[in-house]
Amino acid sequence: MSGVLAREIASQPGAVANLLDRQLEPVRRMVAALPPFSYVLLAARGSSDHAALYARYLWGQLAGIIVAPASPSLHTIYRSPLRLEGALAVGISQSGQSPDVVAVLEDARRQGRPTLAITNDTSSPLARTADHVIELGVVERSIAATTTYTCQLAAVALLGVAWARDDARVAELRTLPEAMAHTLADGDAAATRAAAELVDVTNLLTLARGINLATAHEAALKLRELLRLQTEAFSAADFRHGSIALLTPGLPCLLAMPSGPAYADMRDLAQALAAGGARLLISSDEADVPAGAVRLPHARVPEWLTPAVSILPVQRLALALAYARGLDPDRPRGLAEKVVRTV
Repeated sequence: MSGVLAREIASQPGAVANLLDRQLEPVRRMVAALPPFSYVLLAARGSSDHAALYARYLWGQLAGIIVAPASPSLHTIYRSPLRLEGALAVGISQSGQSPDVVAVLEDARRQGRPTLAITNDTSSPLARTADHVIELGVVERSIAATTTYTCQLAAVALLGVAWARDDARVAELRTLPEAMAHTLADGDAAATRAAAELVDVTNLLTLARGINLATAHEAALKLRELLRLQTEAFSAADFRHGSIALLTPGLPCLLAMPSGPAYADMRDLAQALAAGGARLLISSDEADVPAGAVRLPHARVPEWLTPAVSILPVQRLALALAYARGLDPDRPRGLAEKVVRTV
């Protein structure tokens, strides 16, 4: 497979390694310079919002920080900014151009609260609004974000280990690019097999639990963007609360279930889905999957880092499936522009 998207998928290990090399010490200094705060308010859209979802789990897990998602429309459409006492406002945006994400940080600054941006463009409105900026350093030409997304995950992880002051986890984070490269090197056959299984499907569910809920949402978005496929992402726990009624024989379900604390629960759900006749695809570093499931393997890393590897087989799957359906992954329908500006 060739083309812009294929090259950018392949470039991710190098891009993440470059980010870690450039930003580890600046992020440590930034964290040390931040004034006291009691919680983080996170503003993002699209794939960036899935990186923010990772942050909600990771920063809580590593540093005990309460993380709340912003409601940008309150700041723009409804003109009802919140009282942000105690907040650190963080905006995540590939382009830094989305006015509603910028508005959240602008309101925080007006209230004297510290602000931080994670973006590619240090001259963007978001970066100019923020007190501190983590520059991703990615030039991404594909409409569907891949490299930017995994670099956002790496930036979130950098902040997490800096807040936790955990040198052992810093060492683990340093191994991430190699694990990503190993995953991409071994993924062609599984992606091709999975694409053959799904070439005619019209809908698909993506499911995960805990820290990989970000992967379920990003996987659903990539399959919608590139394939015009009706997808919906679920927490495995929420799915059991009513939405399991969607289960019918032949229903395609993609599960992100790496080893770690959430694995046993995800394995139980996979078995229940298989018993109900679902067609399973499983992104995992574990070989113990239900009979008949198509496994999308990835390298084993500590569970807190798995979102950066568990999404890679899904990106390869989306690319392979686009080609299998006769679609151009570099020109997805209805997505003519890279930058989306929501207000």
